[in-house]
Amino acid sequence: MAYDLMIKNGLVILENGEIQTDVAVTAGKIVAIGTQLGEAKETIDATGLIVSPGMVDAHVHITDPGGGYRDQWEGYLTGTKACAKGGVTSFMEMPLNQVPATVDGESLQIKYDAGKNKLTSDVGSFGGLVPFNLESGIQELNDGGVAAYKCFMATCGDRSIDGDFMNVDDYSLYEGMKQIATTGKVLAIHAENAAITDRLGELAYKNGETTLAAYVASRPKFTEVEPIRRAILFAKETGCRIHICHVACPEGVDEVTKARNEGVDVTCETCTHYLYFDTSELDAIGPVVKCSPPIRDKENQDGMWKKVLSGEIHFVTSDHSPCTPDLKETDNAFEAWGGISGVQNNVDVLFDEGVQKRGMSLTRFAEIIATTPSKRYDLDHKGSISIGKDADFVFIKPNAPYTLKAEDLEYKNKISPYIGRKIGAQVVHTILRGETIYTLADGVTEAHPGKFILK
Repeated sequence: MAYDLMIKNGLVILENGEIQTDVAVTAGKIVAIGTQLGEAKETIDATGLIVSPGMVDAHVHITDPGGGYRDQWEGYLTGTKACAKGGVTSFMEMPLNQVPATVDGESLQIKYDAGKNKLTSDVGSFGGLVPFNLESGIQELNDGGVAAYKCFMATCGDRSIDGDFMNVDDYSLYEGMKQIATTGKVLAIHAENAAITDRLGELAYKNGETTLAAYVASRPKFTEVEPIRRAILFAKETGCRIHICHVACPEGVDEVTKARNEGVDVTCETCTHYLYFDTSELDAIGPVVKCSPPIRDKENQDGMWKKVLSGEIHFVTSDHSPCTPDLKETDNAFEAWGGISGVQNNVDVLFDEGVQKRGMSLTRFAEIIATTPSKRYDLDHKGSISIGKDADFVFIKPNAPYTLKAEDLEYKNKISPYIGRKIGAQVVHTILRGETIYTLADGVTEAHPGKFILK
């Protein structure tokens, strides 16, 4: 009996190393790996290409629905097309910036409804931990199938918008961790000290500071390290599994490593942009590269690469957090929206910067983009090329430089700090559960085979 699909002649990244081999797919699952596997209804020749597990981007913001406030921000249609073009076959969606924020059973259902017949990639959902959903929201989100939870220790949300997200205080973080611990799921945390960063930002603004360099200076490293320590202490007290999002300094990673060595169930991520940009170039690029925590200096970046290569940073994400262009069009960095559009350029940039420029092994590459985030969030069918897993693949053409243009982007708003950059590798084919969703020759499919991943 013929397989549905055969991928032949590629350099395939398996969990125990890469090998020139074939992969067979039936009913959307990987069913055989080896040579001389037999016949298939469809055959794809991957000669000269790296066949990697499709990326699982564990940190993506899709603003759908916009609630009448953010309707022109990134939606499911454009956001998941960008995923397909960038080799992201699955992602974990944050519980903000959509309106209403995803904080209870009703708002979670609104999200599921908003994504119907719009998904080109698969989506796992975060439920939010906020001060106003402690009565029943955590359990409702668990019952509704969220893969994990997310909270902000930094100030977030617009208090003039009913239903917008809100950062936790120490009590709601502690109580929320106790409740999440009973679900067995992970709480992902944006760890910045709200009181200090807010005040430093206010003072810089009042003093007439406008540059991105001044913005970076208003969020010093210790304002990351302190809340990471606090979150770890609360995790020890409550037994909650935690994950520190978008760590931007090696000192923050050190806190996670120390806690893990003490037996705390904690992991961390960094983002592609922290491994690519540094403070010296931010003002030349402009507010399109503003984010929080901020992008730091070159020495800091070198330290972050060491943490990635050593395995102390568990995976890398985009923190794709797009907005409309007008929110970036200002000469004052403190007034600009903080968020980077990057989900389409994880795989190519990380392959170029990690594998091609720094000698990262292919197995480590697959770990940081797919295997480890899947394991952390218990996405059992994702993350590796092994029998029984979903047939999710990204084909990478190495040593194939191109310069990113705005018109290459699938985003609703075609802004990104990677525009104009020469990237030394290309995504040429993306497959979701055995179905081609993107090729370099034909572009992104018009079909919507993506699904919500319910846990």
